[in-house]
Amino acid sequence: MIYVIAPYRGKITQLFNRLPKCALPCFSRAAKARATFAQGSDTDMATIMSLMNTRRFFPLFVTQFLNAFNDNFYKMAMVILVTYEIYSDPTQEASFNAIAGALFILPFFLFSALAGQLADTIEKTKVIRTVKTAEIFIMFFGAAGIYLHNIPLMLAALFAMGVHSTFFGPVKYAILPQHLGKDEVLGGTGLVEAGTYLAILAGSIAGGIIPGKIAGVCIVLVAVIGRVTAQSVPAAPPENDAPTAKMDWNIARSSWRLVRDTMHVPHLFLAIIAISFFWGIGAVFGSIFPPMVKNALGGDNTVATLFTAFFSIGIAIGSIAVNRLLKGTVSAKYAPASVIVMGLFVLDLWWTVSHWGPVGAELMNWQMFLKLGAGERLIVDLLGISIAGGMFVVPLYAFLTTTVAKSQTARTIAANNIVNSGAMVIGAIVYGLLVSAGVSIADTLFMIAAACLVSAWIAWRLHKACDIAELQVTQ
Repeated sequence: MIYVIAPYRGKITQLFNRLPKCALPCFSRAAKARATFAQGSDTDMATIMSLMNTRRFFPLFVTQFLNAFNDNFYKMAMVILVTYEIYSDPTQEASFNAIAGALFILPFFLFSALAGQLADTIEKTKVIRTVKTAEIFIMFFGAAGIYLHNIPLMLAALFAMGVHSTFFGPVKYAILPQHLGKDEVLGGTGLVEAGTYLAILAGSIAGGIIPGKIAGVCIVLVAVIGRVTAQSVPAAPPENDAPTAKMDWNIARSSWRLVRDTMHVPHLFLAIIAISFFWGIGAVFGSIFPPMVKNALGGDNTVATLFTAFFSIGIAIGSIAVNRLLKGTVSAKYAPASVIVMGLFVLDLWWTVSHWGPVGAELMNWQMFLKLGAGERLIVDLLGISIAGGMFVVPLYAFLTTTVAKSQTARTIAANNIVNSGAMVIGAIVYGLLVSAGVSIADTLFMIAAACLVSAWIAWRLHKACDIAELQVTQ
């Protein structure tokens, strides 16, 4: 039952009425997709929004929204607590953020193969309800860690939330083609993605401004509501052509086989590598945020929350902008330019941070920060980085769901998660080593800007590979 959220369904629908239509698939379905888009452009949005009034979509939408919200609520509350209340040493704070980032991502690397197998071979709502039940207990431990200022307990809960999200991720995408019609899948996916961005934004703001002890109660409450909404998600049995239910519990072997079987396709290989390199950069960038705000800029937790909020808004703007530019097709043609623009904004951020004045004894709040001319420049840089980042990465995810059979969708996503998470763990480890070696935050930003050039080269190769693949299909 979803009575807790149902009264707000109309407001949610009105909010999403303003969003653009989602991109349509390419390659073997490109011509058909473009024709469908052209014929139905005036009525598609009404059809998409009608999904919010259906039991086959709305409970799943709310469940995934609350999942993304609680992930970011807990992570932000924990990071702010440790950075601004528990630790007072810049090196400790930077090391903690690197460790926290690696611990949350590590389960995606270890368990994504198992998650993909489960999602494709058993009834999907069983997986959803099991992980949402587990979330309640995980958040009890996380809340206890926050209340007691117990860092090991908070990190253990963070790792467990990573495991929870690892098993939930493939299911939430693989279930959509079963519950929605062919003309609804892309629109439904777009609503899920838009909802995720809003949830990340809301969760990050809540975690940044709500006091720790109150946040501990809230994360448990949100987990309980998520379990209630999960109960209303309709059944989704395995597809007829799905693999047998025999599980390979050997983590190393199953992961290797999954990645090998997915990445032998050239455009999938390049898409996954491009996404992974991007998120490897993102892992370093994310770890820098709180220490940069406090120690390099002299901002308090409200400034850190402001940065995270603008970053989330920028990604959402970037995803909308690239969908408008692509006009209903999936293509990587804007990806190289997008990541180069992202690198330029990172370079300007490096320049601004490296020339920032001395940090005072009293930390600035967000109002004081915005009164600074350089503060506004930093916000523009963050928006530029996140908008360009959204334009780069969002179309690449479309390759992973529009070029494989429905029965293989979850495994393809899981393979991508394995490689992505491996890159992010490596990024977090590299950042931790840089901190230990005494590399400053400003110098790390300069390295990120340089890494964007490598990402642009990979994206260019993907664009050319997709052009060749589509040409072969049309011939």
